[in-house]
Amino acid sequence: MNRRTKNPSLIERLQQNRLLYNLLLIAGILLIMALAAHLIMQAGTRHGARRIVPDFSGIRLADAEKLAARHDLELHINDSLFVPAYEGGIVLDQLPEGGVEVKPGRTVYITINSFRQKMVEVPYVAGRSLRQAKNMLEIAGLEIERLVYRPDMATNYVLAAFIGRDSITAEQRIEAEMGSGLILHVGVEESQNTTAVPQVVGLSLREAKGRIWESGLNVGKILFDEGINLLNQKEARVYLQTPAPETTTTLGAAVEVRLTLDLEVVAREKAAAEKLARERALEREEAERALADSLARVELEQAMQSAGSPLQENLQQTLERAVEQSNAAMSDDEFFN
Repeated sequence: MNRRTKNPSLIERLQQNRLLYNLLLIAGILLIMALAAHLIMQAGTRHGARRIVPDFSGIRLADAEKLAARHDLELHINDSLFVPAYEGGIVLDQLPEGGVEVKPGRTVYITINSFRQKMVEVPYVAGRSLRQAKNMLEIAGLEIERLVYRPDMATNYVLAAFIGRDSITAEQRIEAEMGSGLILHVGVEESQNTTAVPQVVGLSLREAKGRIWESGLNVGKILFDEGINLLNQKEARVYLQTPAPETTTTLGAAVEVRLTLDLEVVAREKAAAEKLARERALEREEAERALADSLARVELEQAMQSAGSPLQENLQQTLERAVEQSNAAMSDDEFFN
């Protein structure tokens, strides 16, 4: 009786070829591992899942945390400000903004309103120059509320400082809320009571204030265009000032500024203001030179009248040569400029 031969299966044939079998086995294991890793990553990153970030602005911190938990989001306090118009603990700003799609578990960074303003020590600035006093106050987190000029031989030196009605003395330690302003009484000699208005177009409000105070002037009305609030105020820039740059005015006069967030408007107005400032500065220099020449001529004429004819002719010639040299020097300066 003949026995029927059984054909070996595919697996049996592969097992007979040990090298090919092992290679296919390794490839299969790698494929299974790659598929498992992909599935795990999909589950871990919640691929395809999306959450809409709610608008937390104006919400108390506790309520914002509950709202974030419902949307599977995390909240992190990134910064705090003190805005008197809002209650303490209110969310003022957030990143990402409300309405943005994010993955579940995303962290939303928020800025909240402090419950009270930080208190800082008021430095003693009397006896300092106005510029030094301004810098000391800025370092302490304070600013100038108003400059009051009083007759004194030391022009632009601080004679006294007040916060409200309280005088700041060297012996007394006074604290004030950060951002508070001091009233500075500053000396001025009668013959030195004028200054030129600085060019502040293109600067932030803080920078513009500093430049105005350093020039011995007060900050007048501060006007903001539509869309500027306490949160984006730092990005706003001055695009209009009154009086215009390089205008001569008395010490202690006020400079009014207007700010916008439109950088194109700022760039255009800054170029115009700088051009005007250069023209005004040149006009003022020419006027000062003409006045100096006029005073010198008057003094020489008086000297000639009292000295007699020969000396008068010599002085006249000297005066003419001095004027010619002055005009020549002026022409050279204009040429090189």
